[in-house]
Amino acid sequence: MGLAVAQMGAVNLADSRAAVVRRLVEMMREAAARKAEFVVFPELALTTFFPRYWMEDAEAVERYFEKSMPNADVQPLFDTARELGIGFYLGYAELTPEGQQFNTAILVDRSAKIIGKYRKIHLPGHSDHKVGAPFQHLEKKFFEVGDLGFGVWETDDVKIGMCLCNDRRWPETYRVMSLQSAELIVLGYNTPSLNIHWNEPAHLRTTTHEIVLQASAYQNAVWVGAAAKCGHEDGHHMIGSSMIVAPSGEIVARSSGEEDEVITARIDLAMGQAFRDHVFNFAKHRSPQHYKLIVERTGAGDPLPVPEID
Repeated sequence: MGLAVAQMGAVNLADSRAAVVRRLVEMMREAAARKAEFVVFPELALTTFFPRYWMEDAEAVERYFEKSMPNADVQPLFDTARELGIGFYLGYAELTPEGQQFNTAILVDRSAKIIGKYRKIHLPGHSDHKVGAPFQHLEKKFFEVGDLGFGVWETDDVKIGMCLCNDRRWPETYRVMSLQSAELIVLGYNTPSLNIHWNEPAHLRTTTHEIVLQASAYQNAVWVGAAAKCGHEDGHHMIGSSMIVAPSGEIVARSSGEEDEVITARIDLAMGQAFRDHVFNFAKHRSPQHYKLIVERTGAGDPLPVPEID
């Protein structure tokens, strides 16, 4: 399969939806020219990362949320996908007809039909106004916890799962999808280089990002395609390091800067099957009767009683 990851440089407050979509279309055309059949775009790709700003919900909904998908602003991306015969993943802020707000991603097939939707489950940050912070991280204020679970969809004979940003740091994310025979997991992210909650060295922001993608790809025998929105958005810096990771844990393609950039790889889906047949043969080696605590507890508690040793 020809896989492309389309990293985006900064999307600033003054940038219009139409201008952003033109950038996405240009990268989609580049991906297709490089024989890609599927392209991964970032989380909240259509706007700046607005949860960094304190505002009332009504203002956020009016400025940053999509009431339908596709809509007039985004239709050119769908039209181009249909013209080129290329599928894609796109992250955006969703307002449902019932008024619910989600951090959402969609899976679109090569005929430009939406075949899958995911709503972010692991929402980071806070909901209160941290007045002294250099910026806010208000995903818990602007979004509800996703209600669709971690799905896997088959498109063009490839089983694809989706997640978003902070989801990539949680091992359960990948395992739930790999237990549904996912072959490829795609995700977008907006990761600030500064951690406002504790004094974390900036280089660790990229290091931990690499570690979770490589370890999760290997431990679940899946390919991973991860697309950043990065660079300085109105002075607020986010990491890049978009990448494609093999089931071996190897990084096979990686972005080189913090601007709009397309990376591609011809991914061999049989590689994942080899790992699933051997070292991570779930049916042969997993012992879920010993993992019950994972779903019984949310936070850490006391050690479980253990038999006395004679």
